[in-house]
Amino acid sequence: METAKANDLEPYAYLRRVFAQLPLCETVEDIEKLLPENMKSAVI
Repeated sequence: METAKANDLEPYAYLRRVFAQLPLCETVEDIEKLLPENMKSAVI
């Protein structure tokens, strides 16, 4: 949560996005895209 905040992401929206996308991930790269530092606040 603190990392999401530090990257200007709203924590609840960030978690919703991660939990929605995580089951669709097939590679390590897909999972790394869900890290807070790799997400843009506009995407959430």
